[in-house]
Amino acid sequence: MRIGELAARAGTTTRTLRYYEARGLLPARRDGNGHRTYDESDLRLLRQIRTLQDFGFDLEETRPFVECLRAGHPEGDSCPAALVVYRRKLAELDALIGQLTAVRETVAGQLARAERARDELAVEALVPGGPEPLCELGGQER
Repeated sequence: MRIGELAARAGTTTRTLRYYEARGLLPARRDGNGHRTYDESDLRLLRQIRTLQDFGFDLEETRPFVECLRAGHPEGDSCPAALVVYRRKLAELDALIGQLTAVRETVAGQLARAERARDELAVEALVPGGPEPLCELGGQER
């Protein structure tokens, strides 16, 4: 198939395919007229790349999976190098989850503190002569 058909079937652009070719992820085969030609195995490579990118893998991280498929393996993740990338990505995700958990705990603590302060002001406002709560935007709440 020609580059336009492959791009359409893979749900991408011809520009992207040329970029993958330049990066060595997609083979550069030409017919007698110099046109790029592709087959079903190339479509499979593109689907593997796209799936991994949808999962957050950067383009270079897809290389071991692509090379595994190009070597004739039935799945792109059946080679040791692909498993290394999976393990590295899981460690990266675990670190990000840890960071997000810490941020969430901080935000939850700030929210609890702010709600306590608001409640204390509301109680004081009910006492005759107590302060009138001010809106943080500068106006009166009540």
